[in-house]
Amino acid sequence: MANKKNLNYNYAFVFYDVNEKRVQKVFKVCKRYLSHYQNSVFRGEMSPSKLIQLRTDLRAVIHDEEDFVCIIKLMNDSVFGEEVLGKKDKENGESLII
Repeated sequence: MANKKNLNYNYAFVFYDVNEKRVQKVFKVCKRYLSHYQNSVFRGEMSPSKLIQLRTDLRAVIHDEEDFVCIIKLMNDSVFGEEVLGKKDKENGESLII
């Protein structure tokens, strides 16, 4: 039987759609760990230990029955391509060209 290899993710995106009562709490948690990209989207470098803490902090403020939070984990920031259509928010969005 082959050993399951543990992957260390070093980059993450977080998307969320939560009840209005908890939007600010989720925003503040995400802001502690990642860069605000656009509305309810954050992204940035993320160590494995910070990812665990982010997940723990988010679970403490969301309600599973009502809220949606998606964490997309990547090995690094050069394994994805980005294409933005429409208005770019130059103040919040960071430029990423790969």
